[in-house]
Amino acid sequence: MGTRTFFHHREEEQKEERQQSLQMTSTTRKKKFKTSEEEETFSLSDLSIASALALTSEIAQDYKIRREAAILELEQRGQKRILFGNDMEKLEEEVIRICRLLRVRADRRALRRKAVEKARAEKEYIELRSGRPPMFWIPLRVHAVWEKMEVKLACTVLASPPPQVTWYKNGVRIDPRLAPAGKYKIKNKFGMLTLHISRCSMEDSAEYSVEVKNQYGEAYSFATVLVRKYYGMESGFDSEIYRRSLMAREADFAFPMKPLFSREKEPFTLSCYFSSDLLEHQRDITWFRDGELLQNSECRELKYQDQEASLTVSCAYKEDEGFYTIRVPSLDGYKEQTTYVFVKDAAAETAGAPGSPLNLKCHDVNKDCLILSWVAPSDNGGSPILGYYIERCVAGSEDWVPCNDKPVKTCRYPVLGLAEGQTYQFRVKAVNKEGISHPSKTSDPVTTYDPSKDKRVTVIPYDEGRMIEIFKDDLEGHIKIPLPPTNVHASEVREDYVALAWDEPDPRGREPLNYYVEKLIVGSNSWQMVNLDMPVNSPRFALFDLVKGKSYCFRVRSANKYGISEPSLPTEPVTAGGKLATLPPPSQVLAFRDTKTSVVLQWDKLKDGLEPLGYYIYCRETGTEEWQTVNNKPVTCNEFTVPGLQPGKEYVFCVKSVNEAGLSESSPETDPIVVRPAIACPSAPHGFVLLNCGKADMTIGWKPPKRKGGTKILGYFLDQHDTSELDWHEVNIQPIPQRVYTVSNLEEGHMYEFRARAMNMAGVGEVSEPSDLFKCEEWTMPEPGPPYDVKCTEVRDSSLKLHWEAPLYIGAGPVTGYYVDMCEEGSEEWKQINKQSIATTHMKVSDLETGKCYIFRVRALNKAGIGPPSLPSDPVVAKTKPGTKEIELGVDEEGFIYMAFEAPEKNDSSEFIWSKDYEGPPDADRVQTEEKGNKSKLILKDPSEKDLGIYSVEVTDVDDDISASCTLTKEDLDKLLKRSHEIRNPLIKLISGWNIDILEKGEVRLWLEVEKLSPNAELHLIFNDKELTSTPTHKINFVKGKGLVELIIQNFCDDDKGTYTAQLQDGKAKNQFTLVLLDECFDKVAEEADAKRREWKKKQGPHFIENLKCKVTENCEVLLTCKATNLRKDTSFQWFFNKKARAGGVFDPQTGIGTLRIKKITKADEGQYKALVSDDRGEDYTQLDLTKGAFEDLLKELCRISALSATPLKIQPTEEGIKIYTDVKYYTDYMKTTWYHKEKKLESRDRLKAGSTMNQIWLHILNPTDADKGKYTLELFDGNNSRKLSTDLSGQAFEDALAEHRRLKEAAVAEKCRARVVQGLPDVATIMEDKTLCLTCCISGDPYPEITWFKNEKVIVFKDRYKMDVKGTVVTITIEKVCNEDTGKYSIYVKNKYGSETGQVTISVYKHGDIPIGMEEEEVPGGIIMKKPT
Repeated sequence: MGTRTFFHHREEEQKEERQQSLQMTSTTRKKKFKTSEEEETFSLSDLSIASALALTSEIAQDYKIRREAAILELEQRGQKRILFGNDMEKLEEEVIRICRLLRVRADRRALRRKAVEKARAEKEYIELRSGRPPMFWIPLRVHAVWEKMEVKLACTVLASPPPQVTWYKNGVRIDPRLAPAGKYKIKNKFGMLTLHISRCSMEDSAEYSVEVKNQYGEAYSFATVLVRKYYGMESGFDSEIYRRSLMAREADFAFPMKPLFSREKEPFTLSCYFSSDLLEHQRDITWFRDGELLQNSECRELKYQDQEASLTVSCAYKEDEGFYTIRVPSLDGYKEQTTYVFVKDAAAETAGAPGSPLNLKCHDVNKDCLILSWVAPSDNGGSPILGYYIERCVAGSEDWVPCNDKPVKTCRYPVLGLAEGQTYQFRVKAVNKEGISHPSKTSDPVTTYDPSKDKRVTVIPYDEGRMIEIFKDDLEGHIKIPLPPTNVHASEVREDYVALAWDEPDPRGREPLNYYVEKLIVGSNSWQMVNLDMPVNSPRFALFDLVKGKSYCFRVRSANKYGISEPSLPTEPVTAGGKLATLPPPSQVLAFRDTKTSVVLQWDKLKDGLEPLGYYIYCRETGTEEWQTVNNKPVTCNEFTVPGLQPGKEYVFCVKSVNEAGLSESSPETDPIVVRPAIACPSAPHGFVLLNCGKADMTIGWKPPKRKGGTKILGYFLDQHDTSELDWHEVNIQPIPQRVYTVSNLEEGHMYEFRARAMNMAGVGEVSEPSDLFKCEEWTMPEPGPPYDVKCTEVRDSSLKLHWEAPLYIGAGPVTGYYVDMCEEGSEEWKQINKQSIATTHMKVSDLETGKCYIFRVRALNKAGIGPPSLPSDPVVAKTKPGTKEIELGVDEEGFIYMAFEAPEKNDSSEFIWSKDYEGPPDADRVQTEEKGNKSKLILKDPSEKDLGIYSVEVTDVDDDISASCTLTKEDLDKLLKRSHEIRNPLIKLISGWNIDILEKGEVRLWLEVEKLSPNAELHLIFNDKELTSTPTHKINFVKGKGLVELIIQNFCDDDKGTYTAQLQDGKAKNQFTLVLLDECFDKVAEEADAKRREWKKKQGPHFIENLKCKVTENCEVLLTCKATNLRKDTSFQWFFNKKARAGGVFDPQTGIGTLRIKKITKADEGQYKALVSDDRGEDYTQLDLTKGAFEDLLKELCRISALSATPLKIQPTEEGIKIYTDVKYYTDYMKTTWYHKEKKLESRDRLKAGSTMNQIWLHILNPTDADKGKYTLELFDGNNSRKLSTDLSGQAFEDALAEHRRLKEAAVAEKCRARVVQGLPDVATIMEDKTLCLTCCISGDPYPEITWFKNEKVIVFKDRYKMDVKGTVVTITIEKVCNEDTGKYSIYVKNKYGSETGQVTISVYKHGDIPIGMEEEEVPGGIIMKKPT
């Protein structure tokens, strides 16, 4: 009972709570709270947040206890108490309190917002005045810590406005939320950036970097953290680990990385070599491109192996071009090298097509659209780029779909009509008038999505990690028809399109929205809907094909399933078709010398705040017109080093700016610059050595600087230091020109060290490292001192030349020889090269291993023994450097023998030092030296065997060795002397000897060709010992520039028989050439000339250009044709056959074609055919012989065509029998025919008749019987081939044919015996009155026929005046005294059993004196006039 009462109380309380809640809700909704400034209002979302906070707040614990106690008390007393009102009052007070709290917070927030806004404006103003890119005032430094210790990386950055800070570990961004709790702590206080790493482990050993960015630029700082493991007592100074660490040296770069040139779609590998294996802490190698960290991927491989770090790109694109940096950790931080990788355009499929675009990127991605941007290519193929084509595909497929029909003018394009949630990839092609480029690199996959989705969700965290998500859509369920969009504006106006953007309506409602765009031409009142068929799902839209120059306004409507909104406010007027202008080119482009293969370019950045996407650089060699592209990816800096140039060549450069509109015009060209190293201060000397020592003086030697600064070393400044003193002292005030100097006034027994500086025209260079300590103590040893200045020249793949200077201290006697030692770099094992000492101070070292690095030293020998070794030479790699020149041995134009050497890398102050046999300069009396530009020439004045030997040349004042040698042998000298004699006593070279040509008019042309001659060349033409001069009949032509000599003889005759000699002289060169025209040679030329002369005369009038020819047509007609030209109206054309004129030919004066058609050729047509064309200018004829073999060939062809035209055998019944035949187009007797019956040849006999007509070949079987059944074959033979036609005369075919034959035979018999009126009756007979008419006719028939006469179709009764007389086959009717009544139509009718026939005549009776009009009179006996048809 108590339980039931309790639940009853609870139900009542809940019911009253619900009612009170509804009242409170309505009350709360009516009540509005505003800030003191009347600015803040609470939306539904704010109230929902307040309610959530109220519902989630905890009720005090004592209140819960009191309430439970009250309920129990009510149950015990049985009284009904309702605490609902009190509870609701408390809840209402709580809500009101929270609302007031929100109001206070809103007030504070408004004030704070005003303060922040004001502070932000002030800050922006300050930043605008003091904006600067980030700069590290104090960079990160390297840290080495023990395991489980903490490390704090700190740096100080200066930037305005404050930059965005990002920390990286080995190129991966550090996110403290993803790391273990407390692992990383990142702070940024007043420009001091710190990264705190707690409890370091071995995995924390890495390269850490910090990236700072603001709108003015970005900066990076790197540091390496090395975490060491503690090994206990074994890690002390006596441990193996410590000793090993002392012995191991950090690896360094072996060579600087050189620029790499690759091509699009091809692989490339960038390698970096180290001097030794990398230590363990150095192996974390990182690669960067343009400051961006590179990592392994499908198309990129990073590898380290065998002292080589490499980066391999399997398929290069122009996006892979840029500055590549390799960074290797070291104990002091890191070491790095940078080079540039160039990626040229792939070869175009169509000549003249542009290069491919690059840097394709996607922007402003929405549900159904996005914007693409790219960079124009540097190479336009020689003609302006007309636009770009965009293609897209679904990621993972290769089905590329075009996005635009017309080329896009700018490098930016909106892509519409995409599917939401789909992943796409894009590519772009450039087009010019020559063709389309290769496609660009495919863009990164991009997925369309709704970017505003996250903004419509509010997340409220509570209760330690729990969250309440409130979707704005759920709070706007009451919205049905949407509101119009706001902030409609043109975000982009381009030449090809106008892009619109707007904000979604707020509130927007729960239902999905679409948008419809309307446009209005300014000045009209008609709004047109643009996208009625394609609703827009995103607040972005682009309009194409707008009329250029016209202004438009736009507005947008929202739509959902409930309806469409009112239009938005229209945009400001937008003018379509505004062309985006290209940027101006950069100004003040300057070129500076850099190295022997590179030039540094600098230019001013664009003014007026113009920001290009980058710059393209172009160069060309002076004297050429073709510009070459330097970089295919725009560089953003205003300084660039152009590598890969030819040393010593002269170049000019220009720069173009790049923006979305394309490339600018070219900047003004730089001044021409010769590629040579820039002049700079020299590096420090090195390799100090003590060459001699006295009691108070020392002779010191040293090696020259490795970098001489691009000019001559003018001298050295030497300093000395006594170890007993603190200061260094100058040795000389004036520069020392040599590298050996004796320092005096020293203290005997003291220790001294020396250092030096080199000087050139750029200034004094760096000071060298101090030398070793030398003790000032007089040398008294008997052995010689060390040789010095050991150097290598003429370095090739397997050999080099070693030079040194003799020792200054000779000991107990003169130096008698030298020993040379060699070792490989990195080894300490010296190997003596020469077993026997050599007396000279030079030696050729051979049999070296290509690519290996060697070091040499020399020891001097005298009678007392071998002295100490020289200072080792600098390391040298046995390898022929690319572009190495050798000495050229030849003969010049004057016949002098010379040796020449070219050195494009030489400096302005460099000199060519020639020597013979390495003993010094050649004898000045025997040689002469000439120098021009980069080339030096050594000329032998009087070559002889005295000049044989080894000649060498060396270029001074260059950093790398430039030297070469050649050996002049006796064999070489003999060849050169022969060539010299040919040049000094030259012969004119013959190209083509005497030739004889017969010209069109019968002229004879004698000509020869020699090498090109100068304008001063002379010709003497001798004929039979007499010199010819040019006359109209014997014209001489001498074309000196082509070396052509010709003689044209007009009327070649016996007077021209003889010998022709051409004598030529051109300066020193001379020669003569002879032609003999006698006997058979002369007769042959004369005959051909005469024939050509006659032929030419003939062609002055009408003549034939196509001779007479014949052919057989498909209709078996013979067609004779010829063609004439040079015709006039009065030109006549005639055909002749066997010398007689023949008619029937056709001639067309317009085309000049004559045709004679023989339709049915027979034996009578065999003979000579001739066509003649003539007028008053002359005549010409052409003949065709159709006799004998030619006529037989014609008949064979006729038979062949006729045989091919034969139709299949046909069966024709006749009254005599059965006829088997074939139709042909034309049958001649030349065609042989044979008939076969059952493969048996048939002969003509009584019952078998074979025959033919012009168009038919037949076999007639008379009175056929059953024996005639079977297969019949006709064989046609045309003289070469045979053709067989067959038919089967048996079975039903035979029966049908036999029945038809019998029918025809019976019909023929009946026709023969039928009654007939044979002859006699005229058509009309006219007779005069009172005359006697007698009509006679003949009849036939078996049996004899019955005879009946009719008058006007009535039977005549023979009595009185009518009488009939029958005598055999003659029937006569007589009418006496005819009168007008006898006029009429008379007919005779004859009939027997086989048939009947009627004969008719018309009788006309006229009176005396009348003559019938229109009738021919013919009197017959009896006065009858017969009328014959006219």
